[in-house]
Amino acid sequence: MADEARIEHGLARINEPDPFVARAAQAELDGKTKPRGSLGRLERLAVQLAAIAGTTTPEPLRAVIVVAAADHGYAEEGVSAYPQEVTHQMLANFANGGAAVTVLARELGADVVVVDAGVSVPVEDERIRALRIGPGTANATHGPAMTRAQAARAIAAGLELADELATRGATALVLGEMGIGNTTAASALHAELLGVAAAEVCGPGTGLDADGVRRKVAVVERALAANSPVGPDPIDALARLGGFEIAFLAGVALGGAANRVAVVLDGFIVCAAALVAALLSPVAPAYFVAAHVSTEPGHALGLQALGLEPLLDLDLRLGEGSGGALALPLLRAARSILVEMATFATAGVTDAGR
Repeated sequence: MADEARIEHGLARINEPDPFVARAAQAELDGKTKPRGSLGRLERLAVQLAAIAGTTTPEPLRAVIVVAAADHGYAEEGVSAYPQEVTHQMLANFANGGAAVTVLARELGADVVVVDAGVSVPVEDERIRALRIGPGTANATHGPAMTRAQAARAIAAGLELADELATRGATALVLGEMGIGNTTAASALHAELLGVAAAEVCGPGTGLDADGVRRKVAVVERALAANSPVGPDPIDALARLGGFEIAFLAGVALGGAANRVAVVLDGFIVCAAALVAALLSPVAPAYFVAAHVSTEPGHALGLQALGLEPLLDLDLRLGEGSGGALALPLLRAARSILVEMATFATAGVTDAGR
């Protein structure tokens, strides 16, 4: 099956989370030994998880963090405080368990899958999945970052991985990324897809100073000009402005929705992937959980466009899925409240009905 046909097949499998289960879960929560709604957003998260699972007694959370890495032609423009070789160096660090997200995953009991979606220098390590679309994207200030065929191949590969992980029992997929220059790709996509100026979505990324941020704004403006008009097709926008890991994670997000598992979004770069996924399937965001809002200025705009409210605000800007990992205890707590908390009737407690 051709990649675009595989994407269409995946999109056809995405249905709304069960509204009847959502209402039943809310009724269950209203009967728990607490004032109605007193657990606030934790209750809304519990309802969402129940509707996604299709039952008011969802299974305990089994989370897999997918960290996709790729390189970017944007790096040629000096848009990062770090050199491009850091991308493949970090792949080895992920595999060896020394990165922030792998430390957090051990602490929180989550599995990690590391994917090379298109790093310029591959790392030969059986612990890294080599789903390489190419050795980094082209410099989008001179034309498209990748071909449409490459973008479709990356999305289809992400869908396939989500299918595999769901089959193996995952009930939540946390999306994470790594790639020098990828905040520039994410900024360009946010600017194009949200119809806002580059200056509204460009931030310090890995630690740029004010001059560096101004340079990034100029680079994004040049990329938008070099690829104008992009048109309404999200795959075309992704191909012209994005990165291989962003395309891949858009596919994982869609695959999570197709398999009725929660999709936990990390930061700004992952949000770009989620925006593409949402344009391909307007139903998909019902499966998304925004873990946090980062210090990148475009992130809040992207989450607003997706209709998502972040669970955490910790001034994070690392990526890797680190913020997504930190949100997992809240998902587990929401599920436990729904499934394990006593009701007024079972506990023999008087219900005031409020």
